This record gives sequence, structure tokens and C-alpha cells, in this order.
Amino acid sequence: MPDTTHEHRLISWNVNGLRATLKKDPSFPQIFEQMGADVFAIQETKLQDHQRLKLKDIEFPGYHQTWNFADRKGYSGTAVFSRTEPLQVIRQIGCEVADDEGRVCALEFPEYWFVNVYTPNAQDGLRRIDTRLAWDDAYRMFLCDLDKSKPVITCGDFNVAHQEIDLKNPASNRGNPGFSDEERESFGKLLDAGFTDTFRARHPDLTGAYSWWSYRGRARQNNTGWRIDYFLVSDRIASQVTGASIYNEIFGSDHCPVGLTIEL
Repeated sequence: MPDTTHEHRLISWNVNGLRATLKKDPSFPQIFEQMGADVFAIQETKLQDHQRLKLKDIEFPGYHQTWNFADRKGYSGTAVFSRTEPLQVIRQIGCEVADDEGRVCALEFPEYWFVNVYTPNAQDGLRRIDTRLAWDDAYRMFLCDLDKSKPVITCGDFNVAHQEIDLKNPASNRGNPGFSDEERESFGKLLDAGFTDTFRARHPDLTGAYSWWSYRGRARQNNTGWRIDYFLVSDRIASQVTGASIYNEIFGSDHCPVGLTIEL
């Protein structure tokens, strides 16, 4: 029988406000075209539907658009641009504390589930840690449920640096939001549930590989960053990953895009 697999090119980017990114140079449409992805996921759109409809330059011929908006104005929000029309879309994961915040776009494609996520931030002083951990538990169960039907690829801003290698200053950030023991352990539970961190699997010892930098203190110039944007895949398709990248040369947000290529 002929081999029907082909390589899928997937991109994820927290744009930290899509309207702001559209005004940058290069703008979001230029970066979108440059990446040439089969699926391009974005987080933190900070839009509602009526605002999205007014935007120019985001109609990309040959792509289907899937959006999820937060009830609250100017907050959160996710979207996926895909060359293939999804078989179905899920926008809620059954987590009462954050399901109204537009945090998930789960798209079923013939070969796999693609799930774009913007994980809640634990916030200063870990004041939202309970919400965060409740979300993590619900999200893990959601992915495991999807995984029963077909393999899962999930990407987005998970708001956690898993290991010390994943941020510049682990000692001084221990216990801070994004590097608390609770969040790191919770992310470990997700991996243990049957998912592979594709970038770390392909680059186990690579230091200085970050996807987010604070706007304070020349963090980006000094590469004082964190790796909190991921592509995870079901363990059973991890061997089909052909590339995992961080595009730290691309500006326009406090995050940079991350990418995955996989044969399915």
C-alpha cells in the first residue's frame, strides 16, 4: 500500500493582543505568511467577536478560522487558522472556574486532535493558584479523553517553566507564578498522563531556549527568558515528530512563536 503520511507544519504564538500585533512591523499577516503553517494557533487575542469582525488583514485565503472569546472584554482568547476544515470544534473543557475565558480551541482533524490552550496564570503571590490547578486537572482529563479516540497535539502558552533548564534564573524565581512547585508538579502530571514535551525531547540539554521575556529590565536583549510555550503530543506519535523549534528572532509580542513538524 502507498504511504499516505505527510509532514504537518504547526505554529503556536501568544500574540499578547492581536490588534497590537497587527500594528507592528513586521505585522501579524506578514509573519503568518512567512511561517507557511498548515495550522497556526494564537493565544491571548484579547478580542471579542464584534471586534474581530472589524479587523482587516486577517482573512487568509485557504485557511479556516476557529475562534474562542472570553466573556470579559480585552482578556484572554484563542484562535486557530487551519488549511483543513475541522470535523468538529470544542471550546470548553468542563472547568467551571475558567471556561468562560476563551482559553481553548480543540479541533478534530482526520488524523489527530489539535488543541490550542491559554492556561490561566497563577498571578502574583499565587493568588489564583487554586483556579490554575483546577484548570490543569480538568485540562489533563480533557486531553486524556480526546486521546482515546485519536492522537492529540496540544500547543499554547502553558504558563509554566517545567524544569530549571527552562528559565534563566531558576533560583530567584522558585515559588513565583510560573515556577512554583505546584505548577511544575501539575505540568509533570500532564506529561506522565501520556504526553511528550516535543522541544525538550529533541533538545534535551539545550540551554538559553526561551519563548517569553518580561518587558522589564532589557530581558529580551539579555535573553533573560522563560520557556512556557509548548507543543505536546500523545506519546504514541512522539517518534513521528521531525522538528521542534523556537522562533526567537520573531518579535511583535513578549512571546515568540514555537513550532512543530510531524509526519502523520
